[in-house]
Amino acid sequence: MVEWAASNVPGRPGFRAGPTHRALHASFPGRGQTLDRTQALERFLAAIEQRAFRMAQIATGDVDEALDLVQEAMLKLAQRYASRDEKEWGPLFHRILQSKIRDWYRRIRIRRQWRQWFGGQDGDEDSDPLEAVPDEKTPGPDQQVSERQVARALDSALQALPLRQQQAFLLRVWEEFDVNQTARAMGCSEGSVKTHYARAIRALRARLGDHWP
Repeated sequence: MVEWAASNVPGRPGFRAGPTHRALHASFPGRGQTLDRTQALERFLAAIEQRAFRMAQIATGDVDEALDLVQEAMLKLAQRYASRDEKEWGPLFHRILQSKIRDWYRRIRIRRQWRQWFGGQDGDEDSDPLEAVPDEKTPGPDQQVSERQVARALDSALQALPLRQQQAFLLRVWEEFDVNQTARAMGCSEGSVKTHYARAIRALRARLGDHWP
């Protein structure tokens, strides 16, 4: 497996990296939950917060949408699955998050279809994220590339992947999920995970060229 830590892709400049999970504290289920259990859930959410945000931001291309999706996924996990075994929280959370990302894509497609049917009179202020072309900032082979430029190249390459390939790659590499855990999070078969992951690796290797680690 390609070893590519999430820390190799810095957060978007200006991202308010912080305790998003704490904003949900008041919504945590208190009935039947011990203090230790609540603290364990808070630690889990704090640990995955920034990686989850990056996954959602890569998928949506929008900081605010990504933050909303992550917060919604955290809230659902806390409300419905806080009592589950802690080892189950990771796959459960990512299954919730990936489901919300897929729902977001469906909403965007429907919105775009309506604009096409009725003449697309919305104007620039309501631009469709799916119509945005990924930012190509991969430098030429003879140019000395900074770490920031390499990170931008990777970010652009990840955003260019189809959603299911994004999901398979990020869960397998960033979260270090095995095939079974990834399949559960994505809601598909293990064979599909292997196919999406292999295609993602090929696409990233071809797109990044010499930048591939």
